[in-house]
Amino acid sequence: MIEQNLNLGIDYEEIIESEIIILKNANTTIAFVRYNEIAEVEYIFVSSPFRRKGIATYLIKKVEQLTNHKAVPQDPISPLGKKFFKLS
Repeated sequence: MIEQNLNLGIDYEEIIESEIIILKNANTTIAFVRYNEIAEVEYIFVSSPFRRKGIATYLIKKVEQLTNHKAVPQDPISPLGKKFFKLS
């Protein structure tokens, strides 16, 4: 499934596969999130040129929409992950 929902000012694809969501353009992976059926987030990545644009928040909301669960991080959690999920 491919959708386009974010306004990043560039063309990109949103690919939703089994427990992974990928945002990419012709040149690079912009961001992705790996999660399980109960919305435990194993890994979330946003490429540095695309950070601070709401992409991680968008991906987490998409995970919650697809799983019908509130997203939570899996251990171990990085310092940035703790900050993002407001755990520290």
